Amino acid sequence: MKIGIIREGKIPVDKRVALTPEQCALVTEKFPEVEIYVQKSPIRCYKDSEYAKQGIEVVEDVSHCDVLFGIKEVPIEDLIAKKHYFFFSHTIKKQSYNRDLLISILNNRIELTDYETLTDAKNQRVIAFGRYAGLVGAYNGIRAWGLRNNTFELKPAHKCFDLEEVKGEFAKVSLGNTKIILTGGGRVAQGAMEILDGMQIKKVNNTDFLNKKFDSAVYTQLEVNAYNKHKEGKRFNLKHFFENPEEYEGDFLKYAQNGDLLIAGAYWDPAAPVLFTREDARQPAFSVKVVADITCDIDGSIPSTRKPSSIDNPFYDYNKEGEQVVPAFSSVNNITVMAVDNLPNELPRDASNAFGTMLIEHVLPELFKKKSTGMIERATIAKEGKLTEEYLYLKDYVSGSE
Repeated sequence: MKIGIIREGKIPVDKRVALTPEQCALVTEKFPEVEIYVQKSPIRCYKDSEYAKQGIEVVEDVSHCDVLFGIKEVPIEDLIAKKHYFFFSHTIKKQSYNRDLLISILNNRIELTDYETLTDAKNQRVIAFGRYAGLVGAYNGIRAWGLRNNTFELKPAHKCFDLEEVKGEFAKVSLGNTKIILTGGGRVAQGAMEILDGMQIKKVNNTDFLNKKFDSAVYTQLEVNAYNKHKEGKRFNLKHFFENPEEYEGDFLKYAQNGDLLIAGAYWDPAAPVLFTREDARQPAFSVKVVADITCDIDGSIPSTRKPSSIDNPFYDYNKEGEQVVPAFSSVNNITVMAVDNLPNELPRDASNAFGTMLIEHVLPELFKKKSTGMIERATIAKEGKLTEEYLYLKDYVSGSE
């Protein structure tokens, strides 16, 4: 089997890669029947020469490969017909901006396996960048706080060589008695807590956060039951909440009236209650001044997230009265927002290494037929010009009737 590591063609550029040079060498050693070819790239976080040094052939044309691994969506003009692709397609939620991409994949009889849908027997995702989104998102939130208050200035994560250099910036942080709210309990939240714990910020329980005063910075982690409640006062049931979100209402405002910085790391379903409304944000008691929205749901659960921001320009302000986006740090009455939508790309070497490790452990044995659990079949959206059975719900999306 010939494996091709494609260069990223999407704009804005993404420097990540599915397998690092060392991992490519490991794969060819572990699976002698596999050949790996790396497509030349001027923007990848690992240089072409680093792959060549590991004995991996660097080429311009990967059309001779059987399977092609990327990260972000492949530009339509770069697609090679009748190949098996792995990448994040961002189509499974019927994203309108990628409809033409899925149509082209079907027309070109491409087999598409989406990383986002690769799951184990317990339906848990086996490969993701969530931890790095949490790491960088929390770091950016703290960085925004320092800039807004003119108290400290951290080096941008994307200008650091790796995570270790980011951690070297922690000593600059001076938060006083800032109170931080973190939502979520998955990989993203775990990554965010690595940063907060690394900065020696004390974690407190939800009740103490609401009722006690502190002399130093603290944070509290909110699971979904902490900021949602049943409309009829019934006991919260997680399974029932996921199946019947319309029967619940938000209960986040009490935290927003006691916190200064919100790090949003929880998945949000559009059918579920929002964290807060625009009217809530205008209340005098609303005290959140900075929102690091790692989820980046535009006009979703967090109304101040009006647009995505970029790695080069990660912050903007939300004017609560005018309900509009204005320049970052332009008024103390605004909410400062961080809504970078490709956060792991700020630490591409670390993120790529972690991603490749998961790929080698969970996915490649299935691909090379050393193991068979149906994982790849379950995650394959299109094959031989048709949607696979599990993804037939995308038929109206593809046809344009939805």
